[in-house]
Amino acid sequence: MKLPEFEDTVADDFIVADLRNKNLCQQVIDQSFDEVYQLAAEMGGAGYIFTGDNDAEVMHNSMMINLNVLDICRELNIKKLFYSSSACVYPEYNQQDTSNPVCEENSVYPASPDSEYGWEKLFSERLYLTYARNHNLDVSIARYHNIFGPYGTWQGGREKAPAALCRKVATLQQGDKIEVWGDGEQSRSFLYISDCITATIKLMRSDFSGPVNIGSDEMITINDFTKLILKTAGKTAESNHIPGPVGVRGRNSDNRLITEKLMWQPSMPFEQAIAETYQWISEQVLQDIANGSEIR
Repeated sequence: MKLPEFEDTVADDFIVADLRNKNLCQQVIDQSFDEVYQLAAEMGGAGYIFTGDNDAEVMHNSMMINLNVLDICRELNIKKLFYSSSACVYPEYNQQDTSNPVCEENSVYPASPDSEYGWEKLFSERLYLTYARNHNLDVSIARYHNIFGPYGTWQGGREKAPAALCRKVATLQQGDKIEVWGDGEQSRSFLYISDCITATIKLMRSDFSGPVNIGSDEMITINDFTKLILKTAGKTAESNHIPGPVGVRGRNSDNRLITEKLMWQPSMPFEQAIAETYQWISEQVLQDIANGSEIR
């Protein structure tokens, strides 16, 4: 855990601790809270997750955190526990079609995630569900689909595609091209952070446990996403397609189950969400340039 990087915390109590250490984790979860939200994980964008260089850390660190959180919640008799899983749990073989990927919740087996990050998330889902069955924990599980917005990591190697593309557009000079990994025809859906928070709380306050997708079902290719950010910024540029980790060819949130169970759908218009994210990242870029900081 770390302090918010880009704004002051408004939490009543904020503890910086390494949750892989059970003693430190016990200092964070130190009483029988009504609700515990387990969002911590070893994560990053494709440049961190899909290279293969960080697989051991991804699996070890996240597993240690989840085991500690579960054991402490069981020991303190905390009943209501949220776990943030990921769309990365879905089988690679169902996500080869850029226009029609299969990400329905019950399609997760036979399992074949495209990364160790996805395998860890899928195993941890089973871990939480076994604690729910064997230790009477009330567990809710969401599979997040590409959450983005202001105040998130936007450079340094762990940023995700929306932030990376916004940074690249914000730093464009006349005549520059935007580097895009792969052919840019890989498709994704992206969910704005405020909608994610609303859906997460709605899930926790319901009698439905999941796992359930929390995402947008408005799919877009990376090429079109890049064009949308350029339009938002009032800029023009060509893309330079280069080799790089791209993940599955297509992924989209199947929202039929969450609509049925929670009557929830995203409310933030996608172009407005991009505009707000781009504006914030461009402000960070200008601030770093003014301070003489390196943008990477």
